[in-house]
Amino acid sequence: MRSLPVKSRSFQFSHWTFMFAEIAVWSFVVLLVSGAALMFFYDPGMAQVTYDGPYAPLRGLLVSQAFDSTMHLSLEVRGGLLIRQVHHWAALVFVAAVVLQLLRMFLTGAFRRPRTRQWLIWVALLALGMFAGETGNALPDDLLSGGSLWLMLSVVQSIPVVGSWVAGLMFGDAFPGEQVIPVMYGGHLLLSALVAALLVARELLVRRNGHSRFVASLPARRGARPLMAAATTGMLIILGFGFQIAPIWLYGPASPTQISAGSVPDWYMGFLDGALRIMPGWELTLGGYTLSLAVLVPTVVVPGVFFTALAAYPMAERFLLARRGRRDALGRPRSARRAARETPARDVLDRPRDTPVKTAIAAAGITFYGLLWAAAANDQLAHQFQLNVNTVTIFFRYAVLVAPVVAFVVTRWICLALQESERHVAEHGVETGIITRSADGGFHERLEPADREPAMLSAGQR
Repeated sequence: MRSLPVKSRSFQFSHWTFMFAEIAVWSFVVLLVSGAALMFFYDPGMAQVTYDGPYAPLRGLLVSQAFDSTMHLSLEVRGGLLIRQVHHWAALVFVAAVVLQLLRMFLTGAFRRPRTRQWLIWVALLALGMFAGETGNALPDDLLSGGSLWLMLSVVQSIPVVGSWVAGLMFGDAFPGEQVIPVMYGGHLLLSALVAALLVARELLVRRNGHSRFVASLPARRGARPLMAAATTGMLIILGFGFQIAPIWLYGPASPTQISAGSVPDWYMGFLDGALRIMPGWELTLGGYTLSLAVLVPTVVVPGVFFTALAAYPMAERFLLARRGRRDALGRPRSARRAARETPARDVLDRPRDTPVKTAIAAAGITFYGLLWAAAANDQLAHQFQLNVNTVTIFFRYAVLVAPVVAFVVTRWICLALQESERHVAEHGVETGIITRSADGGFHERLEPADREPAMLSAGQR
């Protein structure tokens, strides 16, 4: 059988959820273009200079070259502030699109063979995007990013064995030192290059394996990629032009003894902030060394377990399904490797209701993440609702353990109920709303066979 030409396997917009990957791709293109423009004006140096720019409240203060060049770019270079804000918004949208793409692939089973490598690429893109965002946020060397350096130092030092060594590589002999911004700048460029390489690899895999599809999806629209590129770029320009973000002149230069009031991380790092706030102040002493579990668990262990579980889920599911089908049609035993190898590759995606356990796992994960994200605002919640902040913190400690279990049970029950409803419709027919009178004088609703519904839907789509 002759294989399809490469051109026919490119992006096809046959379902609205497929746009998440395209938004991620074109957001990163905007990141590359705007980042390249910013490189011409940004100086990652830590040497102290006197600010003499147009912003009067800061004039005469000693600032780093990184902060001074960012102020010059923002207030003196024509279009510089727009480029900075578009770059920042593109980073936020990129991570959001990657998260939605992973959620879509998980709920629909798009991580199965032959697309397991694409799933792993998206998991790696999420981790790299978060790290790249944090390194980029530190580059202006303003008071907000300077406060996050304290958190980075605490997280790195909490890592057993290698923590102090890594902290020395990042900050040198003293905090904040004179090398952290150049190190962050180099790391930011390296992470961006890795993201670009992974996106190229993902595109090649899509062209080779083809796109997955839904059974009742709309007809493919081959001209959707240019439209998605224009829409994504235009929306990012609108966000950069109309919505202020990272006004470093209001924060001022970084200082190791100060932090801006009400500072919060970008949205994708909010769950780490929440985990830090609700984690008890536990410590563990082993062999004369003290481990700060209050920092290690929420910032290293929880993300490590999360990304490991994401990456390993396709293999775990394949292994469990292989164990379930250890015998062939003749009753002969099969090895797990053989059973997994004989599992056919699928292009048709699952409906979430058809895989209730997997969908319930996704709901439990979203609930856990959402509660950690909400816990990052425990002080604001206590203030707005006039509660004790300790009471709010204790509530979130129990909620992150109980609520995911409740979400799992409820979601699985909903999926099973939807399946039962479909079986009822398949057996008895589709309600039409037309009431007829029978010969014995009774009134009955006219039912149509269930197999006529897809045809009616297809006619409506055409």
